Amino acid sequence: MASRAARRPGAALVLAATLAVGAGCAVGPERQSSAGATAAPSAVVPSSAATPTAAAGTPAGPSTAPPPAAPARVPKTLSFDAKTLDGTTFSAAALAGRPVVLWFWAPWCATCASQAWTVAEIAPTYRDTVPIVGVAGLGQQKAMKEFVTEFDLAGTTQLDDRAGAVWRRFKVVEQSTFVVLDRDGTVVHQGFLDGESLTRQVETLARG
Repeated sequence: MASRAARRPGAALVLAATLAVGAGCAVGPERQSSAGATAAPSAVVPSSAATPTAAAGTPAGPSTAPPPAAPARVPKTLSFDAKTLDGTTFSAAALAGRPVVLWFWAPWCATCASQAWTVAEIAPTYRDTVPIVGVAGLGQQKAMKEFVTEFDLAGTTQLDDRAGAVWRRFKVVEQSTFVVLDRDGTVVHQGFLDGESLTRQVETLARG
């Protein structure tokens, strides 16, 4: 019994040492992992993430949009204002940079009536390229408005020039007279035009 008892303390010591070593192996890496997590260096942010990027669809470089176009120079021939037959203020300067046809007519003029159908037909087509502007004179406003209604000219600008200011400006002394201006405001025709000649003039100006 004594020899058996003597062996037990030694066995216990061996067992304790074995457990201690085993426990050290189990706990060691776990402690290192915990320490490593605490002491780990901060994550490196890629340079692309650190630099702000342009929004999707927005160019990162400088804008390549063309500068706004300079307003067209207003020639002396278009430096005037007037009133339309419906009372609206009209500025001829807004037509600068385009060819323009001014049609001087009177409401009682038979020749003007024959030309009115051609004006009513072609003016809407060339409204943005070669505007045709009627200049009514030598009559009463009521008769002028009736003329516009009868010949379906309501879609074309018609000036009320009963005072004759625009007629005198262009030295127009009779109806029906067409004053044709090129895109620089230079008068390229002044006088009579029949329907066919008017259409040909406007088509040529529109082609530039």
